[in-house]
Amino acid sequence: MIDFRLDEEYESLRKTVEDFARAEVAPVIAELYEKEEFPYAIVAKMGEMGLFGLPFPEEFGGMGGDYFALCLALEELARVDSSVAITLEAGVSLGAMPIYRFGSQAQKEKWLPDLCAGTALGGFGLTEPGGGSDAGATRTRASLDGDEWIVNGSKAFITNSGTDITRFVTATAVTDVMENGRKEISAILIPSGTPGFEVAPKYSKVGWNCSDTHELSFSDVHVPAENLVGVRGRGYAQFLSILDEGRVAIAALSVGLAQGCVDECLKYVKDRVAFGKRIGEYQAIQFKIADMEVRTHTARLAYYQAASKMLRGEPFKKEASIAKLVASNAAMDNARDATQIFGGYGFMNEFPVSRFYRDAKILEIGEGTSEVQKMLISRHLGVA
Repeated sequence: MIDFRLDEEYESLRKTVEDFARAEVAPVIAELYEKEEFPYAIVAKMGEMGLFGLPFPEEFGGMGGDYFALCLALEELARVDSSVAITLEAGVSLGAMPIYRFGSQAQKEKWLPDLCAGTALGGFGLTEPGGGSDAGATRTRASLDGDEWIVNGSKAFITNSGTDITRFVTATAVTDVMENGRKEISAILIPSGTPGFEVAPKYSKVGWNCSDTHELSFSDVHVPAENLVGVRGRGYAQFLSILDEGRVAIAALSVGLAQGCVDECLKYVKDRVAFGKRIGEYQAIQFKIADMEVRTHTARLAYYQAASKMLRGEPFKKEASIAKLVASNAAMDNARDATQIFGGYGFMNEFPVSRFYRDAKILEIGEGTSEVQKMLISRHLGVA
């Protein structure tokens, strides 16, 4: 029979991260969020806990766990704050995972130990200013000159790309153009501080205000030929496979935000009195919270199933898109309903639901918009 219960190891991890989020993140995150400060102390503690190394082998400094363990951690962190959760998600899924999946042994040995320890972060340079969801419209170019790549171009919306502990960005670049006009796209690791590699000032964002996000530019950036990550000409395909996994992680993060909305509302409706009664006694409020819990529960099952297929080595692209679509919708809907339940207080930054509301929208956009997910699902069904 199908058993959705977490085994002892998973449950222990989930409870550990839940306790950490409530004890270490919740008391300080509102102030950091208002100041738009990167949570270095929290990141350091997560590194000490081994969260950045969860899905990686011990030989590279990891915890020897799996991707589902990462998802459980992301869900619990996002119940309290999504900026912290996305920092972990991007650090693992987008920063370290391309090196682990496609990097050479030398690249793994050089970069993964610090990434797993949380003392270093890597960026994932795919999106470009004019590209958006059309990731194949890559304009950044890299030409091989002797034993060096010379990179020119720019990237947009790159997470973890400008912190004090960012060590590199793995960027896609056109390395050749075929006779039929098709681009050969490869992935190249560009260390931070390389001459010509410029990090623009951080974006002013609606949400995720403790997350680090920048536009990047490359002007005649020279890096060694061995900084090619994976197979030449397979960079785009490699990054798409990373995004398939990342969608499961973003679904888990979305479930966490959706659950956080339920958590905050359950506390609020027991204390808030209107027209002589606690508002939790009104059926309109009861139904709204019931709908929120249904969305969260359904989205959690969706990402559990996608993760289980991924871990078994089965095709999971469709399930990842379903999970990401359902969970991001649940996060956005729950954030809206939670704000409505809180009324005027939901519009005040002193309450977590206002932060949840600001953080939820990007979940329907980042790592593949809702429209892209529907396109992928339709494609897998053979609609066209």
